Amino acid sequence: MNSPPARPIPEEQYLKQDPVVVQPQSPEATAVERQQPKKIPWGGLLVLAAAGFTAVTTELLPSGLLPQISRDLGVDESAVGSLTAVYAAIIVFTALPLSRFLAGRVPRKTLLIATVLAFALSNVLLALSPTLGWAIGARLLGGIAHGMLWSSMAPYVARIVPAHSVGKAMAVVFSGNSIALAVGAPIGTLMGSLMTWRASFLVLAGVGVLLAVLAFWLLPGAHDHASQKAPSLRAAMKLPGVVAIAIAWPLLLLAHFTLFTYVAPFLLASGLPESATSLSLSVVGVASLVGIWIAGMTADSHPRRSVIAAVGLLTLAFALLPALGGTWVGAFGLMTLWGIAFGAVGIYNQAAILRAGGEHKDAANGLTVVTIQLGIAVGAVYGAFALTSVGAQLVPFAAAIPTAIALVIIIASRRGGYPAGPREKRR
Repeated sequence: MNSPPARPIPEEQYLKQDPVVVQPQSPEATAVERQQPKKIPWGGLLVLAAAGFTAVTTELLPSGLLPQISRDLGVDESAVGSLTAVYAAIIVFTALPLSRFLAGRVPRKTLLIATVLAFALSNVLLALSPTLGWAIGARLLGGIAHGMLWSSMAPYVARIVPAHSVGKAMAVVFSGNSIALAVGAPIGTLMGSLMTWRASFLVLAGVGVLLAVLAFWLLPGAHDHASQKAPSLRAAMKLPGVVAIAIAWPLLLLAHFTLFTYVAPFLLASGLPESATSLSLSVVGVASLVGIWIAGMTADSHPRRSVIAAVGLLTLAFALLPALGGTWVGAFGLMTLWGIAFGAVGIYNQAAILRAGGEHKDAANGLTVVTIQLGIAVGAVYGAFALTSVGAQLVPFAAAIPTAIALVIIIASRRGGYPAGPREKRR
């Protein structure tokens, strides 16, 4: 089992292991193998994908409805922006403590259903809010639910699918994110313009209740093969690769939101019309679905080469946009590559953190939930700095810098965070 650093894990061993690490052949490990799921619960995975869609749409919707909310509550638009800020902030402060406290105390299926219902309640309270203060309180509840959903979803999925299908399952579940980025927020905004902003959030709440009912019937129970002790963040961070992934993955989110937040000024500075902005965001979102599909086919068999290729492609797309983004073909061609690569790297990194985290995968995954939120927040700030310091046209190049740093970390973390997969031959 102690193979040289450059050799991949043999396929027969890789497919028999726990979804995240190779376990020694002990009576406990044999019992784990017997309890491994034999089939993929497709219905349950689709419910989780829909839950992810609802969560991301809930997070983004206030931005699209900001003028309506501002007029209705009688406050400045800048004040309404706090509905997005507090949502992200509460995730950073509550995701890890709550996941540690609830692990082993609440069944995983029950916890997921509860978080979906919490989303529904948050949206109902927001729709009924008479003042901005009440609306902020409702968003705090939604942020707590958001952090718990993403802290618990991936480890749960790793427990309900066969070990050799974790990457494929993650691709299905996390497709909800990209669909929400592509069509969720625009559809919600359209609903708000056709009805009211309050009606948009009430519809989201109704969807949440429906998903909770479906989850009750379609989600299987997840049996914990490890001990029921609370997840140990300290132990997780000592494992080879966990820290590397918890740095590289947020850097990629930082880079994405550096440009995603300021894509409109970039396109205008490049000479494209204002109408190109909404189209470009949809191109990135739809293309990311292609990336998720590719990742689902390769995350279990060729994880190392695939993630290096995807991050390299993302770096290249960002670096070339300042030079080639002045034409429709150049801009949308590179944005398509951006979307494909970004959709794929999320799946590769999610699978990587579960493998690297081993028996502490819950704590490791919770750590990445927090660092990703920090990456998103810093991305917007870093993008603003790039916008004012080097100009709108060079914002993509600024985004390429953290992406390149992440690529170096991934290449260097060969044994721990990003090891070769079962079908990757030694170079």
